[in-house]
Amino acid sequence: MEYVVISVTALVVSALTLFSGFGLGTILMPVFALFFPIQVAIAATAVVHLANNIFKVMLVGRKANWGIVVKFAAPAALAAILGALLLNLLSETQALAMYQIGDSVQEVTLIKLIIGILIMAFALFDLIPQLQKMAFDKKYLPVGGVLSGFFGGLSGNQGALRSAFLLKTGLDKDAFVGTNAVSGFIVDIVRLFVYSASFYTSNFALITGDVWLLVLIAIFFAFIGSFVGTRLVNKVTLIAVQYIVGIMLLIVGIGLAAGLL
Repeated sequence: MEYVVISVTALVVSALTLFSGFGLGTILMPVFALFFPIQVAIAATAVVHLANNIFKVMLVGRKANWGIVVKFAAPAALAAILGALLLNLLSETQALAMYQIGDSVQEVTLIKLIIGILIMAFALFDLIPQLQKMAFDKKYLPVGGVLSGFFGGLSGNQGALRSAFLLKTGLDKDAFVGTNAVSGFIVDIVRLFVYSASFYTSNFALITGDVWLLVLIAIFFAFIGSFVGTRLVNKVTLIAVQYIVGIMLLIVGIGLAAGLL
């Protein structure tokens, strides 16, 4: 079941991320979390996200505005280090509470609680019209980079914030897509480096062959989705999709925070 769910998710969401407010990691990480421990889900998503961003940079990176990339992605990369380090610390904490439903014992851990709350918060970007249209003046680009990078390193949720800060930069659609892709690529490089130096060394036993196979499958379908997305980039009316995604994220966030997932 996980192969079908993750493959379809990677394909569809990757096609939409080129021109929507949410990112691949925002949706794919909760899906991975349905089948694997939360820290494994975040790291696996980062690998898929990086590979997909490399492909997107190859497709649209030449259209990026490099002045804006420097202003946004440099602070984002530094903040991503802090977010990724915090993730590693949270993954080592003990359960906050335990309860039983039938024969199943559920654990509420600090990392699941925080990631669940973050997922629910980012779901609001798809459910509340005012947040869907939210954009910040370009003078706040470095601040946006810090916020987007930190949450990208911590939970993988960075697409909505990145889009909100890049929308007011005056870029045309092609330049926006290219700048978005390059900025996401830079953050992914940094957070994967931190994950590999901390998470993978301390939790290597959790990274099984099944996880890597799923990662490769997700990368393949994300590539297809990105390629299709470049052909659909002029179709930007995705309101129905945003609401569906938002509701799904709320459900997953509640499940994680409550220790059910």
